[in-house]
Amino acid sequence: MRIMLTNDDGIRAPGLLAMYRALRELTQDIFIVAPLTVQSATSHGVTFHQPLMIEPVEVDDTTGIAVDGRPADCVKLALTHLWPQHMGGRPDLVVSGLNAGANVGINIVYSGTVAAALEAAFLGVPSIATSMHIGRGRTLFDAGARHARKAIDLILSDGLPNSYTCLNVNVPRCEAPVVDGQVARPVGSTSRPVSDRGINEPYDPEADMPVVVCPMNAHGLADRFEERKSPDGKIYFWSAASGFDFHNTDEGSDVDEMFHRRVTVTPLRYDMTDHARIEYWKARVGG
Repeated sequence: MRIMLTNDDGIRAPGLLAMYRALRELTQDIFIVAPLTVQSATSHGVTFHQPLMIEPVEVDDTTGIAVDGRPADCVKLALTHLWPQHMGGRPDLVVSGLNAGANVGINIVYSGTVAAALEAAFLGVPSIATSMHIGRGRTLFDAGARHARKAIDLILSDGLPNSYTCLNVNVPRCEAPVVDGQVARPVGSTSRPVSDRGINEPYDPEADMPVVVCPMNAHGLADRFEERKSPDGKIYFWSAASGFDFHNTDEGSDVDEMFHRRVTVTPLRYDMTDHARIEYWKARVGG
């Protein structure tokens, strides 16, 4: 199996290195093409009006290609030029991540990690986005990557997904044990309180976690902004939202399952047509 690895945290991100190490046990044919700099929350933006500069970067025991662009740029450039030049043909699978921060709920829409995976699927290569929830402790990316790898193994157990498939994998927090008995808690909160079951309990980051297939939590974020004044008197706003304060959290959704320490797998689609409403709008608008 030949895998292209990318992300949105940048080619030097510890999560990408951890994911590379975890995937290397699956195959030695891994080629890294990732952004030169951090591109978090750039969603599916692409570059048209400036050049995409590239440079080789050492990643562990291999050399990847850093692209001075966004995650979708990396996938477009990799599949059209960089992969054929360096590896020949096309990859069998694109893996994006491991992202520093969960991409669950409506955050999927903003995520550069997910955008890279969706771009690969759109171009005909099956893909898996991988992310991990980050708390207040010291993040153990290697442990998180091992949990993500378990989900990937299950996804691949019956062979590669179909060409245009994209799956979104999220791993609960994996952190170093905290001192003085203080247990790290999830960053932010939800408007509908999540049950304490499995959330505030001490946990072993290396312990097995169930892998569940579930839908995304389709509720908006409760946005908050702080109003401030610059030294020259101009008013500006600074985002003060946690990123996990949803207006509601559905039971069994990716947000709910992740907070209960389950690795989530959510199949995604890039066709945004509301097919169930086509006939309604035909009757209303005509045509």
